Amino acid sequence: MTAMTRDLHAGGAASDRAIRRPADGLSIVVPVYNEAVGLPTFHARLTEMTRLLQEQRGLSIEIVYIDDGSRDATYDVARSLPANGADVQVLSLSRNFGKEAALLAGLDHATRGAVLFMDGDGQHPPVLIETLVQHWLDDGYDVVFTAKAHRAHESLSRRLSVRGFYALINWGARQKIPEDAGDFRLLSPRAVAALRQLPERNRFFKGLATWIGFKQKRVDYEPAPRAHGVTSWNIRSLLGLSIEGLTSFSVAPLRFASLLGFLIAVAALLFGLQILFETIFYGQSVPGYPSVVVGMMVLGGVQLMMIGIVGEYIGKILSELKGRPVYFVAEHLTKTAEDETATEPQPRMAAK
Repeated sequence: MTAMTRDLHAGGAASDRAIRRPADGLSIVVPVYNEAVGLPTFHARLTEMTRLLQEQRGLSIEIVYIDDGSRDATYDVARSLPANGADVQVLSLSRNFGKEAALLAGLDHATRGAVLFMDGDGQHPPVLIETLVQHWLDDGYDVVFTAKAHRAHESLSRRLSVRGFYALINWGARQKIPEDAGDFRLLSPRAVAALRQLPERNRFFKGLATWIGFKQKRVDYEPAPRAHGVTSWNIRSLLGLSIEGLTSFSVAPLRFASLLGFLIAVAALLFGLQILFETIFYGQSVPGYPSVVVGMMVLGGVQLMMIGIVGEYIGKILSELKGRPVYFVAEHLTKTAEDETATEPQPRMAAK
């Protein structure tokens, strides 16, 4: 039995102590996209917290910045960041592959045992890292994730959309994704080992991090306002991410299609029985052209929608069969905290 396999089995108190030891270290993975202006301030706050954790916990910490094809000087700014209190890795992807690919790149290149994911726009407060680490080391949780405490400041349509998305993706799921859960989360070494074993290329990180199981803990927080710039997430990108998450992680759309088809068939049967009843007992004529056209339009629209849903899943199957890499690394730099010597290692170009 390999060491990784042993870690994935909860084998008693000795094993539990082994997966919670500070000696495993912590990798902080930060995907960034067009964050050149605010990155130095964010890095200063982050390294202040890493120094505190090193003093209090004796943790070996590294920070892994993933530049997801930024159009500004994000990569150059990240290269210039000092390795104060933590080793620093900076990866530049060959183009914008999306946040899910950037998270996977960080997971692949993290060299410590536990991994913490957070955004680089400043809305994930670095001071909360101490709480996440505490739940990992002291309380024995393998996945410690954060969630928005409330959405009172968001519009009604946004709140309803979020609630509908999680209701649909959790429909019939054994391991439900907590509503409002974000990508700001810490994974223990054995949770990281489990996540690395998942082979799919169409990934939905929130769902996968929940699906692996283990002991999980929710921590509510208030996102800080962005100090610089504007978010790159608009309605179109959020809709695309929602469709990607639904079709790559859940079969709920297919179940919805089956249910809708069944309901339409039942409605058509009842309508037919009504027409038959009225014709036999009341002598009323069968509705003509308008009802036929409306029925054909409704059925045609539903059929096209179902074909589109099935097409999304076929596209995912085709993507998995092609086996293309999820990302490519164009540049890779590391700095050690001791002497801040920058090196250019041979990058792992893509996820295998």
